[in-house]
Amino acid sequence: MTTQSSLLEQTEHTNRTQLLPMLIIGGLFFLFGFITWLNGSLIPFLQMVCDLNHIEAYMVTLVFYIAYTVMALPSAKILKLFSYKHGMSFGLGTMAFGALLFIPAAQIQAYWLFLVALFTLGSGLTLLQTAANPYIVLIGSKDTAAVRISIMGILNKSAGVVAPLLFSAIVFSDIASFSPEALAQLNSIQKQLQLQELANRLITPYFVMAIALAVLAALIMLAPLPDIEQPKTSNNSTEGKSVLQFPHLVLGVIALFFYIGAEVIAGDTIGLYGKEQGVLQFAELTSYTMGFMVLGYVLGIVLIPRFFSQQQALIFSALSGCVFSLGIILIDPQQTAISNFVLFWLADNSFPDTVLFVALLGLSNALVWPTIWPMALANLGDKTQTGAALLIMGISGGALLPLVYGVFAEYTGNAQQAYYLLIPCYAFILYYALIGHKLTSWRK
Repeated sequence: MTTQSSLLEQTEHTNRTQLLPMLIIGGLFFLFGFITWLNGSLIPFLQMVCDLNHIEAYMVTLVFYIAYTVMALPSAKILKLFSYKHGMSFGLGTMAFGALLFIPAAQIQAYWLFLVALFTLGSGLTLLQTAANPYIVLIGSKDTAAVRISIMGILNKSAGVVAPLLFSAIVFSDIASFSPEALAQLNSIQKQLQLQELANRLITPYFVMAIALAVLAALIMLAPLPDIEQPKTSNNSTEGKSVLQFPHLVLGVIALFFYIGAEVIAGDTIGLYGKEQGVLQFAELTSYTMGFMVLGYVLGIVLIPRFFSQQQALIFSALSGCVFSLGIILIDPQQTAISNFVLFWLADNSFPDTVLFVALLGLSNALVWPTIWPMALANLGDKTQTGAALLIMGISGGALLPLVYGVFAEYTGNAQQAYYLLIPCYAFILYYALIGHKLTSWRK
């Protein structure tokens, strides 16, 4: 009886110990999503304010996500030298500085300074993500890691629903006065004044964001957030080995590269693509993609591992991604029947079916990140932290692939057909789900 009571008390203590860190990390994941998924609305905004073509517009994703490649390994070193708490606080402070840079960028409409600000924000996020993702994987059972990451994903993508709506309400409240037709009726001086007025609308929200990030940096320093204990190996299976000798990790990084590229294309191109298809509230469209991602995360929490394994969920994600991508490419862009049916409960549900299929990619993408992470980090032992940094570097797919999409859209003049780029992305994810994650050696 005493033993049972002791075990019960130990379990309750463990649950309490895990709960507070998960709440803190959950708040950070919401913050990740809010700042990351503002880009979907920021791209058409900067295209208008700075008069950009497709390639220039998608430089937004390049500079934001390339920070993950540049800063991932330095972030891992920072976390080894200091505590996770100090690393997270420093990351938040870096992001606060990046948010402040948006103010002079808006005042002088300097595209290059917007890019510097975005890179700074991405650098701060890299440090936060390098700490937060392995924390969530290692804080509990490996078999339920996808569920924990799915919970974090709901917070992350819920912020992705809120951010474009809030951005649209604050910045694009009277979008009709900034339409190409309305601007064409103005002379050059009037047009410049109108665009300057639009640019100035960024100042207050980004100033508030900078203050909030600085306050959070201070609060993290005071929060009781313990360091996670890195896994130790008792069979020397990782001793003397480079992380590059683990094929399931390396292939996981490549799979994440393609996944993040596909996710960012789905979330950040839908606004500009919808704008070109005549959707009036184009700045809100990223919210649709994020909404379907939240639905996918909820399904993951309910179904994994009760009904589906993490591997089966990843297979479904890859296959459905291929199907939805073909829907974008092959369906008549004038057709609205499917969106009217699927979104019947919305007052404004009549936009092209191809736009809906871009949003539906959110459903396919939801469970890729939470299933690849535990698969890729399996059995890395004391190499887990470095492995996590490499996986974070896979986020660079969000830098390069949307830009490739922009190049195709610009030079072919057909943004719809540029979505062919998604097919090889989901094909490699399917390979990783079926074969890649099982490989333990590069030699047969």
